[in-house]
Amino acid sequence: MHNLPRVMVFGLGGTIAMARGQDGTGAIPQLSAEMLLAAVPQVSLWARVEACSFRNVPSPHLTLDDVAELARAIDQASLNGFDGIVVTQGTDAIEETAFALDLLVQSDVPVAVTGAMRHSELPGADGPANLLAAVQVAASPLSRDIGTVVVFQDEIHAARFVRKVHTTSLGAFRSPSAGPIGYVTEGRVRMFARPGRRVRVDLAPGKPDVPVALVTAALGDDGRFLDALPDLGYGGVVVEGFGAGHTSPTVAERLGRLAQVMPVVLASRTGAGEVLRGTYGYTGSESDLLRRGLIPAGILDGPKARILLACLLRAGVPRNNLVNAYEAFLDWSPRTGASLR
Repeated sequence: MHNLPRVMVFGLGGTIAMARGQDGTGAIPQLSAEMLLAAVPQVSLWARVEACSFRNVPSPHLTLDDVAELARAIDQASLNGFDGIVVTQGTDAIEETAFALDLLVQSDVPVAVTGAMRHSELPGADGPANLLAAVQVAASPLSRDIGTVVVFQDEIHAARFVRKVHTTSLGAFRSPSAGPIGYVTEGRVRMFARPGRRVRVDLAPGKPDVPVALVTAALGDDGRFLDALPDLGYGGVVVEGFGAGHTSPTVAERLGRLAQVMPVVLASRTGAGEVLRGTYGYTGSESDLLRRGLIPAGILDGPKARILLACLLRAGVPRNNLVNAYEAFLDWSPRTGASLR
């Protein structure tokens, strides 16, 4: 028993920690991390587990400040001898929180993020099984050095790829560009792929927030609100273009002007695949937008590209280094890394 790995479970709230309110209406966060663990006694077969109720909120209420503070707590837990970390939270923002932790946790301790699609009072609640699998992943030496992962329905997804693709399905999480990197089978962790170069951003306490907007191209929208972003206090913007990174001519002109005063990152609204660089040449094409000063997001979708830009700007990374940060996610060298500050 004493040879088992030590795992810390940080609870943030979310559906996995929800039950119906006293008025009998909608579910709200009520269960502590300790209560979640008590419902899954089998975890003791895989690890010596401790719990910390870090937050207890729906995931849309979380902020980057919350995640940065959690990242520091995870690094401290690693220094205190914990071999793995589990984070339980709401599924609505899990893909963004997991990716932010992948950037902000400085140690190599395994971090497995999980949650539930059905709250604790619904038939077939999936939280206990997901929590058990996440503990098994966090406790496994195979999970070290791969960054943060999302564990759901016994699948292991890299934080840089995972997306929530359904509002209610138990199998709501997919990695469209890569598929899962592993599975949990009979309690055994199986890793079939390892994410490439990991990017770390050193976000010291006290760094001021730099708001970053996320906008999506849509048919017939001229993007007139883009002109107002600097006056609204935004320090950067991510635009999800059509297809491989395209917009209308009018939006292209607005984005080009905006790129002269703030970083503008070009992602795709499709949610999978890489932003192109030079296939198309029409006004508003990817090559036209890059000539106007936009930064290609590479393989990152809009929400993750926004998280990365927000972290980089808050860390004070120079503008001429922003391109390299997005390029780093295209480098699949297995044991390289980049630290940005």
